[in-house]
Amino acid sequence: MKNKLLPLLLLLGTISITAQDKIIGFSDKASKTQVQLEADYEKQLSANNLDQWMKLLAAEPHWVGTEYGEANVKWMEKQFKSWGYKTKIDTYHVLFPYPKVRVLELTAPTQYTAKLEAVPVEGDPYTAQGDKLLPSYNAFSTDGDVEAELVFVNYGIPSDYEELEKLGIDVKGKIVIAKYYGSWRGIKPKLAAEKGAIGCIIYSDPEDDGYYQGDVYPKGPYKNKTGVQRGSVMDMPLYPGDVLTPGYAATKDAKRLKREEAPTITKIPVLPISYEDAQPLLEALEGPVAPASWRGALPLTYHIGPGPAKVHLKLEFDWQLKPAHNLIATLEGDEFPDEWVIRGNHHDAWVHGASDPISGMVALMEEARVVAKLAKAGNKPKRTLVYCAWDAEEPGLIGSTEWVEDHIPELKEKAVAYINTDGNSRGYLGAGGSHSLQAMVSQVAHAVTDPQKGVSVAERRKAANVIRGGDNTFALSALGSGSDYTPFIQHTGIASLNLGYGGEGSGGEYHTIYDTYSHYTRFKDPGFDYGVALANTAGRISLRLANAEVLPFELTQWHSTIETYLGEVMKTLENMRAEVEKHNKLVKQDTYQLVMDPKKPIAPAKMKDEVPYLDFSPIQNVVADLKKSIATFSKADVLALSSAKKAQLNQELMSMEQVLLQDKGLPRRDWFKHQIYAPGFYTGYGVKTLPGVREAIEQQEWKEAQEQIGVLATTLKNFDAQVQQLNSIVQ
Repeated sequence: MKNKLLPLLLLLGTISITAQDKIIGFSDKASKTQVQLEADYEKQLSANNLDQWMKLLAAEPHWVGTEYGEANVKWMEKQFKSWGYKTKIDTYHVLFPYPKVRVLELTAPTQYTAKLEAVPVEGDPYTAQGDKLLPSYNAFSTDGDVEAELVFVNYGIPSDYEELEKLGIDVKGKIVIAKYYGSWRGIKPKLAAEKGAIGCIIYSDPEDDGYYQGDVYPKGPYKNKTGVQRGSVMDMPLYPGDVLTPGYAATKDAKRLKREEAPTITKIPVLPISYEDAQPLLEALEGPVAPASWRGALPLTYHIGPGPAKVHLKLEFDWQLKPAHNLIATLEGDEFPDEWVIRGNHHDAWVHGASDPISGMVALMEEARVVAKLAKAGNKPKRTLVYCAWDAEEPGLIGSTEWVEDHIPELKEKAVAYINTDGNSRGYLGAGGSHSLQAMVSQVAHAVTDPQKGVSVAERRKAANVIRGGDNTFALSALGSGSDYTPFIQHTGIASLNLGYGGEGSGGEYHTIYDTYSHYTRFKDPGFDYGVALANTAGRISLRLANAEVLPFELTQWHSTIETYLGEVMKTLENMRAEVEKHNKLVKQDTYQLVMDPKKPIAPAKMKDEVPYLDFSPIQNVVADLKKSIATFSKADVLALSSAKKAQLNQELMSMEQVLLQDKGLPRRDWFKHQIYAPGFYTGYGVKTLPGVREAIEQQEWKEAQEQIGVLATTLKNFDAQVQQLNSIVQ
């Protein structure tokens, strides 16, 4: 990969933007001032600070509710105060389950008791902290004591259950075992319960996350045989945050649901295990041999079952309200103090969390330190900068969600944008977010130099895209879920970004006891070069949003993205129709049959319901109208407006993303209100664009699909009216 990439990088580097004479949202004079400010900012970033701060913050486990987690918050608050920030700690009281009983036993045809414990490794003292380490479990699994035959369901995603149905295998009344990866972990027990399973086990197969990928820890970075990925299985595609206070803040005296009424707690018990503990269970399975694409790298023949393997799973949790401490640090703007640029990263971890999240947290702190130092030197930002360290992200984006739900009216009035980071490592810039910010982020990415290759991080990203068969373009990905941007963009309508470097720091430490300072500094980002690159990238974005004369929202690329999403949705429907027509034609010819069981006669396949034609013209018409309105706005010289007009324009630009919300939210999950981006109902973190329409089509809910076309068309009409409001200001 590196040998192929280097010549392309050198070629692309010759056309890299080494200096930006004019920045989006800045006049010529202001651009020169901003470029110099960013150069001064970059020079003062210190990798040593990131190193020392990580060593302190990740010295002990610090999940929500721990003493060390609270100590970290107070230490960070002290640093922010010393730099000149006004600080406060906002505390919410949230439900958090701690594991009391974890039992997994193979009871037939042989016996095995799972160890459920990762071993300390030589050379990493953090892994030998004994009782301080959080036991491996899945948060928001329900309590349960079940025993049943075992069924292997591959990754436990919808297509896997379709394969099981073809084989005539039913998981009703069974316990399923699924591999990590393939989708977000919470989808696995959710689907299993819907299919009638009574328990779920999740393990990391070494093909995906172990010796098949490379040397295991401590020799290499990958997951050793005892490592276990912790993680939440809360039904976050329904709503994130505290499970007992849906849609409102979990303050001390808040009215709470009864735990048995909370819809986002799983319906069946779920437990993650190591591949050491998984191997005896899989070896005991018989039944059909798993399809080739299902097989992992364990030294066994992968069978599906059910049985004769039978397992006993018993889980009990201590369900308590725990304090979640969010640190909020504010540097007031000197011209527009009531316009907020919000920057966030979570500070809680499943165990030590050196990579996830401390690598991102220390980059945020270094950014804040240098921004404050520049302000003291006379370069105070025009808009207010708000730096946030979120708690309880790991169990379900809880700290950020509760804070947002507690401040919605103020955020809708004052928030310009939210910039999120999380874990970070060596490699390529990954950037997702509101596509109205794409042009601005692209400019920043062209201004930041990759510490390894010496070209801009944008050019390196584009080169990697080309090598992998993609386009030579820099574009934001769409945001689904999985980090603290979720309540800002998808519930409140605040333009958001999620940034991080990665791709060359792969390993198996994720959510294990091995995510330590020792592991991180050996394998993830030795020298913290990419931590500095993250602070450089996010800091420039924060400063541009804070200082722009006209906020750098660009709508032409946004419109092009919407057109692309609409084309994808229409093509999905067309492909479904073609597939059904082909299937039914073959059935009618008696040439297409479905093998239900190799030992039974072949049964003819069933006819599939026809895929109807949907009327997309309401969306197509408004997308065409939007193109004209946006073209008019794009031609305007907004920087030539008077100060009063610029201020008026900025207020309208700040609310653009809010227009893309619908108060009723998406079908069956009204917390998610954004009509362009949402996590998929059955993908978890994975994004669904134009989600109301797209998911109705995928689920073959044709009446709902047509209704959602109308909802989306109305949303886009409202957005067109907002663009026309912009045009009335600039004309």
